[in-house]
Amino acid sequence: MLDLMFEYRGVLVAVFFIALIVSAIAATLYGRRVIRTEKTDAVFGNPSRALGGWYWVITGVCFILIVWFYFSWDTARAFFPKSANELCQIAKLDYATNPVRSVFPLDNHYLKSTTLLNREKNQLNGLSAQIEHLDFSPAQQRAVQTIIALMEQALQTLTSTQYFDPETNSALAAIQTRINQLTENLRDENYPGTPTPQQQEQARTQARWGDSGNEIPLYPASPRGYKFDAAAKEMSAIAKDFRRIRNKNRHFLAQVDTLKTQIDNLTPASTANTAAAVLTEAQDEFVTNLSRLLSRIDDGQIFPPNVMDGVESALVALNKEQHHQQGGLRFIDTWLMPGGKISAGASACSEQGSGRWLPKPSDTLRTLARISDPDVGYKGFPLLWYKQKPVAEIIDFIIPDFLISFIPGKYPRHNDDASLTGNFKSQFHNVATGNFDSFTIPVPAGHIWDSLLRVLAGLFFGILFGVPLGLFMGLSRFSKGFFDPLIELYRPVPPLAWAPLILTIFGIQDDGKIFLLFMVAFAIMVISARTGATGTQLSKIHAAHSLGATNRQILRRVILPNSLPEILTGIRIAIGVCWGTLVAAEMLAGTTGIGFVENVARKQSDYEIIWTTIIILGLLGLIFDLVMRWVIAKVIPWRGKG
Repeated sequence: MLDLMFEYRGVLVAVFFIALIVSAIAATLYGRRVIRTEKTDAVFGNPSRALGGWYWVITGVCFILIVWFYFSWDTARAFFPKSANELCQIAKLDYATNPVRSVFPLDNHYLKSTTLLNREKNQLNGLSAQIEHLDFSPAQQRAVQTIIALMEQALQTLTSTQYFDPETNSALAAIQTRINQLTENLRDENYPGTPTPQQQEQARTQARWGDSGNEIPLYPASPRGYKFDAAAKEMSAIAKDFRRIRNKNRHFLAQVDTLKTQIDNLTPASTANTAAAVLTEAQDEFVTNLSRLLSRIDDGQIFPPNVMDGVESALVALNKEQHHQQGGLRFIDTWLMPGGKISAGASACSEQGSGRWLPKPSDTLRTLARISDPDVGYKGFPLLWYKQKPVAEIIDFIIPDFLISFIPGKYPRHNDDASLTGNFKSQFHNVATGNFDSFTIPVPAGHIWDSLLRVLAGLFFGILFGVPLGLFMGLSRFSKGFFDPLIELYRPVPPLAWAPLILTIFGIQDDGKIFLLFMVAFAIMVISARTGATGTQLSKIHAAHSLGATNRQILRRVILPNSLPEILTGIRIAIGVCWGTLVAAEMLAGTTGIGFVENVARKQSDYEIIWTTIIILGLLGLIFDLVMRWVIAKVIPWRGKG
């Protein structure tokens, strides 16, 4: 069933996306109509105004899903499934053109020659300023100044059209001609001709967009795709030849030879004292920098300012024709693939931006279904399922071993004939340790179940110990003064700061994780219960005293009911904080749990699994919160109505 849905995912996503838009509009219109017909006594500030509103829930959920479908490019894939492959071929042409475009001020502010020239001049000025601070002899200073002056002349030679080599000029003209011819080829409707059988087979057998992760189908599969793929191959050959062109002429080469000879002859003076030896080191470094600078100048990548204008004009014309040939793809790329683009590398095309790090809902749903399969799971462990467990193991977990010591008598010993006769103490020992044959029962198991148990255990102990202590801190001067410094000392410390220490003490088993969650929930429950106890109206307490109530009755009948809103709110907060802390603890040390799943997925850069765990955590948190809302509505129905 899931495979069939995935096969037709485009149609399903398109229908669902349209349904989301219709539902959001309908719910919004209905909500507006309710506002206009709302009762006049529902004034601003009345809590009843915040009740109900299911239509706004629909609007909010639809809005979130619409944004997710849109920015993950799932909508683009549903309505235009072939667009990514064509944009991949266009990206190939861009990738092949970039080495040539980078030379010109098309994507950058300056001509590359201008940037290189400024860099070398600044380097020369810096070296010139260092001369007087180095311990060069007068003759050496004159030699160094001569070298710097010759380097400046060499730069002038590179930027002068007077010395520009005719062969280099002819090579640039040939590049210009080839780019112009490529532009004409793009304009030709019949270019590049009928695809070869090999190309057709590659297009037919390659995976669809998203069938193998985020990668885009590489081989062209449409007439427009074949055109841009062929153009990219031609442009790659042009760029390869363009990168070989260097601005070197006889006059410049003679200057370079002279500079190399003079630098080789420049030997720093040697001295015996330590300070001079350090200075000689600086001289050596200075000479090395001169050699490196000469190597960069000798590379010949600086050209006269206007000799490549023809190549630049050809690139502009090619880019204009490329945009024209894209047609409606530019609209799809701009409006249906926001937050990024499809880029090409040497051997692959990929989504960049939100389309890459925000997995598509349909792919995430398929991933969730795959790892939810108990036969697949994640890392050999199901997400949420059950397993048959002997009742003996459950009894072993429930009955503490120390109870065995209270059974009178001694353990039996074996007889002379190697037989063993048991007694009541040995039988109780077997039961308490689970060492007996028993039937099996199904019990929940899986990553989600392990995380749930850890959260519930930590929360339970946090409530069990935190609420009584918080109530008495709100009622007793001694309790508040004694325990408040201890609570406030560790409460502001982030749970992650405690995690390494606790996990080191308790190990990577559940004990450490549960204790860490207990610490988190305990502090929150203490503060909540204390706030609730101190917030009880004094008039109610006086009324209870006047009616003859004892301290225990006042605590049970007055203070505790008035503290329940704060306590239950604290439980809601503690649940959320415990979930976040648990994931961090399981990421630090764990072999099961949602945090463990996300940690492994993070190391493997599996964004779909990461988002799947985020969705699972969000749904579990929502379920807990809905349960707490129901509990609050049943336990303290008077809240907000007094």
